[in-house]
Amino acid sequence: QVQLMESGGGLVQPGGSLRLSCAASENIFNFNAMGWYRQAPGKERELVATINVGGVINYADSVKGRFTISRNSAENTVALQMNTLKPEDTAIYYCNARILRHDTWGPGTQVTVFS
Repeated sequence: QVQLMESGGGLVQPGGSLRLSCAASENIFNFNAMGWYRQAPGKERELVATINVGGVINYADSVKGRFTISRNSAENTVALQMNTLKPEDTAIYYCNARILRHDTWGPGTQVTVFS
């Protein structure tokens, strides 16, 4: 029922920036939390950043100081600003919405960091 759609991925050089956006089909405060996850080739999906309904934010250690998650409740969007990108950030990035123990995922957007 809940639909998520990511946008903003692309190819960027190391040290560059991208801003991802996730558009939800309903009020984002319907969710306990929203977040961004990523999966690199041959790797397991991993948490990048989450923000819960109370505004508490968690980041993976690998992105702390470089990535920023934010939300716009009026637009039902959650963004991920990614700065100082590294080749190891290359992955498919997925938007997530959680209601209790139920997760909804977007189809993903590719981020490639390569010179």
